[in-house]
Amino acid sequence: MFKRCYTSCYVNNSLIPGFPFSKSPIPYYLCTKTNPVQQTLQQYDAVVGRCKTLFLQKNQDYGTAWRILRPASLTDQLYIKAKRIRSIEEQQTQRVEDSIESEFIGLVNYSLMALIQLQLPPNAPLELDAAETERLYNAQIQITRDLMIAKNHDYGEVWREMRVSSMTDLILMKLLRIKQIEDNAGRTLVSEGLDANYRDIVNYAIFALIKLGD
Repeated sequence: MFKRCYTSCYVNNSLIPGFPFSKSPIPYYLCTKTNPVQQTLQQYDAVVGRCKTLFLQKNQDYGTAWRILRPASLTDQLYIKAKRIRSIEEQQTQRVEDSIESEFIGLVNYSLMALIQLQLPPNAPLELDAAETERLYNAQIQITRDLMIAKNHDYGEVWREMRVSSMTDLILMKLLRIKQIEDNAGRTLVSEGLDANYRDIVNYAIFALIKLGD
């Protein structure tokens, strides 16, 4: 029995020529579905690429003017974006054209800005050159991606069964935790610190963008 398969197909570890554009059916036992973890990494990296492109374009227009913002101000900006997403989800309508997707991208980039701010010493210059800014962005997203891989291994892709609205709520919960930590001058007794919460926001926002894209 033969059936047409639109996943990657290999024989002796070599991709079948012309597939999937060939008109000939492919034996089902030669077809290998994309590994779920591999699919997540591909989708994750594609979303990061969108976020990074926008970040670098804005950096070209404005430089690192965002460096003037203290971490608490970045947290408030994140909170505004997350609250707008929840408001649109609940009301099922909006009057401002900016899409939910653009707000989730903003959550990714502002969280990475906050992580960069936390890393930089107090005497670091406000204006960073483009190469250094990109390097710092790449470093923070790599750490955050590694965290996603570790958690995804333990939880087994369960985020795919979540609603986007639940991810919005979790992001808001993380932001309320961050605000409480900031109000306590950064001190925690048993909880994760600011950086861990920002990284969770990045990953939930990326998951939401993947689901919205699907």
